[in-house]
Amino acid sequence: MDLKDQFKYFVSGYFGVREMDEYDLKVYVLKDIENYIKDFIEVNPIDNYEYKKVSEEIEKETPLKTKLQDALLVLNKINGPIELILLIKKRIKKINK
Repeated sequence: MDLKDQFKYFVSGYFGVREMDEYDLKVYVLKDIENYIKDFIEVNPIDNYEYKKVSEEIEKETPLKTKLQDALLVLNKINGPIELILLIKKRIKKINK
């Protein structure tokens, strides 16, 4: 997986967590993910890459199920709260039905 793909799944995961309105503490998790993405960009800069444009495209075009699946990957990377992980898994199951 190259750096662009990693960035895309981090951003997609961010938007997946943002969709989880039933989790009261999501703002704190979103801030952690945001900081993780900023650190990733700082450590692994990609020349001539339009981060903002790619982020906007991901927000608009990526299906909810994919965002939620990416959120699980991101939460695993940042040791996110298990309660949120379980809520996301439950929501993915609902989508699959």
